[in-house]
Amino acid sequence: MKHSLKNFIQYCLFLVIAVIAFLTIEQTNSIGQQDPNRDYPVYIRPVLAPSLYSPGAVVTIDDYDNWQIGTDFAEVGLAGNPLNPTNFSAAWNNLSTAYGAYLYYTLNGIDWFASSQPVWTSMWGDPVVTSDGLGNFYFDNMYGVGSSPTNTKVAKSTNGGQTWPSVVTAGTGNDKNWIAAVQTGGPYANYIFQVMTPGNIKRSTDLGATFTQVASYSNTLPGAMVCIGPNGATNGGAVYVVTHTGSSTAATYNFYCSTDGGTTWVLKSSQYFAGYIGTQVSSRHSVQNMRTRPYPFIIADNSNGPYRGRLYLTYARNTPNLNGSKPDIFSRYSTDFGTTWSDSTRVNDDPGTNNNNQWFPSTWCDINTGKLYIKWLDTRDCPTSDSCMVYGTVSTDGGVTFAVNQKISNKKFRINCTSCNGGSPAYLGDYDYLASNGKVAMVAWTDFRNNSFGNYVGYFPDFAMRMNPTSETINSANGVKDFSMIVPSVKLYTDTVIVSAVITPTPGSGTLVITYPSPGGNILTSLPGQLSVRVTAANVTPGTYTMTVTAKGPNGTPVHQRAVTIITSTTSSVTNEGEAITYKLEQNYPNPFNPVTKINYSIAKISDVKISVYNTLGKEVASFENQKQSPGNHFIIFNANSLSTGIYYYKIQAGGFTDVKKMMLVK
Repeated sequence: MKHSLKNFIQYCLFLVIAVIAFLTIEQTNSIGQQDPNRDYPVYIRPVLAPSLYSPGAVVTIDDYDNWQIGTDFAEVGLAGNPLNPTNFSAAWNNLSTAYGAYLYYTLNGIDWFASSQPVWTSMWGDPVVTSDGLGNFYFDNMYGVGSSPTNTKVAKSTNGGQTWPSVVTAGTGNDKNWIAAVQTGGPYANYIFQVMTPGNIKRSTDLGATFTQVASYSNTLPGAMVCIGPNGATNGGAVYVVTHTGSSTAATYNFYCSTDGGTTWVLKSSQYFAGYIGTQVSSRHSVQNMRTRPYPFIIADNSNGPYRGRLYLTYARNTPNLNGSKPDIFSRYSTDFGTTWSDSTRVNDDPGTNNNNQWFPSTWCDINTGKLYIKWLDTRDCPTSDSCMVYGTVSTDGGVTFAVNQKISNKKFRINCTSCNGGSPAYLGDYDYLASNGKVAMVAWTDFRNNSFGNYVGYFPDFAMRMNPTSETINSANGVKDFSMIVPSVKLYTDTVIVSAVITPTPGSGTLVITYPSPGGNILTSLPGQLSVRVTAANVTPGTYTMTVTAKGPNGTPVHQRAVTIITSTTSSVTNEGEAITYKLEQNYPNPFNPVTKINYSIAKISDVKISVYNTLGKEVASFENQKQSPGNHFIIFNANSLSTGIYYYKIQAGGFTDVKKMMLVK
C-alpha cells in the first residue's frame, strides 16, 4: 500500500510537471527534424489523447505475460544488478524537458515501481542505464539549455534504482550518448565509461563521483556505443567504443579499443557494414514511417566460457542494400579486439530476405554464461507489414548460429502510431534495450498496441503459465481440492519451474493448508508440464479467499503469478459463485481533478475488465481493457490532459458486473 500511494503521488507530480513543460518549453527545431545527423526529438509533439492505464499491470495473452509499467515517451535504457538477478532498472524518454526521462525499478522481478526522480532540469532525453560490479546503477541522460544538448548528467542509485540522489556532469557533445561499467573485477573494477556524439570518451574511476575526458574521436552520425570485455585473463581489460561516421546511407563503423583502463586508445578498424534501412523519408531511414537508424550495437563476452573475449556487433540493413527494400538483422564477431570481423550471419529466420521488415535491434552477452541475446522488431506476423511484434533469439556457440526466433511481445502493434506522434518520418524512438542475469533476459521496449506510447517489459526465454480451475467452491469443514499449475508451452526456456502459493486473507478460524501432491512436489522439471496445488480446508470461516500461485525459475526469473478464487461454504456444491461476492467501483480521487485522477475498483474472480470514460454526449473518450485480471483490488490512472473542463462518466464492465460513476475535470 505504501508503494502504491508513493507511486501515485510521484506519477501525479510527474504528469503535472510534464504537461506544464510540454505546453511551455517543448523542444522544437523543425530544421533539426530533417537533419539526418541529429537523433534527439526535435519537433513539436502533439498533445496526447486522454488515456486510462494501470501502472505495473501484467498483460497476459495466450498464457504469456508482458508488463505495462508506464506511458511515457519512446526509447529505453535498461540494466540489471549483477548481485541480484531479480533487480532491474529502466528509464524511458518522457514529455518533460524538466526530467528528460522517467525511471522505474523492480526488486523482485515482477512488481515494478516508479523511482524517485533525480533532481535536475533542462534534460533532453536519450536515457541509458548501466550497473557496476557492486550493484550500483548509473543513469545517463542528455542535458542542455538552448536549442540542443551540450552534455549529459549521470545520476547514481545505490538501492536498486529506487532513489537517485547523486547527480554529476559526465558526457560532452550534442547528441546520442551511451554508458557502460566494468562488472567483473580486475585492475579496472567498477570503472565507468561514457561516450557522446560528436566525439568524447569520458571515464570515472571513483564510482561515478567525477568523470574526466580520456579521448576524443570522430562521430559525425549519432550512434556511438561503449562496452567492456576481458583482455585474456584480465577482467575488464578491454574497453571498446564504436563510432558512426560518413553518410547516413553508407555509414562507417569505427572500432576503438583500450587495454589500459581507458588511458590510451587504438583505432582497430573501420568497417562498411551499414547501409539502407527501409525507405528514405526526409533523408532519414524509416520503416512504415517509423524513423530508424543503422546503429552499431556492440557487446563483449565477459564470461569464462569458450568464447570469452569475443566482441559482437549487431545491426540492421536492407536486403538487397537498396532504398525501399526490407531490412534484416545481422550479427558479426571479432576475436582480435575489433581488427577483423567474421562474415555476417542473418539473425532473423523467416523464409526469404525481402518478405518482412526486421529492424531496431539491440544485444546483450551474459556475463555468467556467455550466451548472446538479440532482440528486434519484426513484421512477419502481419501480411501487410504495417504492424509488428518484438522478437528475440539466442546463440550459445559464439554467434555462429542462432536459435529459432521467438515472440517476446504478446500482441501486435501498429508501427506508424499516428495518434502517438506527428512528423515524416515519425519520431517513435531510435533504440531500446535488454539485460540478462545468468538465466534469462529482461527486455524493455516502447509498445503502441493501445495507440499510444506504452512502457513494456517481458522475459526471454520464458514459459507460459495457466491455472485450472481458476475458481472453486469447497466445503469449509473438510474440503479438499487440487488445482493444476500448467506450463502449456515455452519460448526457449529449458530450466526448472519452482511453484509456491499463498492464500489471503487469513481465515478468522480454521485453516487452509497448501500442499503439492505431485511426484516432484512443487518443482516442475519437464516442460511443458503441470503439477498439482492442493488446498485442504479444516473448519474454515465461510467466505471468499484468493490463492496467489507464483512460478519462477531457479534464480527467481522468469517469474509469473496467477490468482485462483476459493469460496469456502458449508456445502460443497457450486452455485452462483460469482454472486457470493460484491464487485465494486470506487469514486475517483481526487475529484474534482486536473488533469489526472485515480480510479479504484475490485473484482471478485478472474474476469475480463473494461473501464471506459464518456463525455456528457455519451461519446467514449478513453478506455482500458485487461484480459483475465486477477481478483482483488486494482486501480487505474486517468490522464485528461487534452480534455476540456466538464463532467465525465466512467463505467466498469467485469464478470457481468456494470457500474457507472461521475467525475469532474476542472482546469
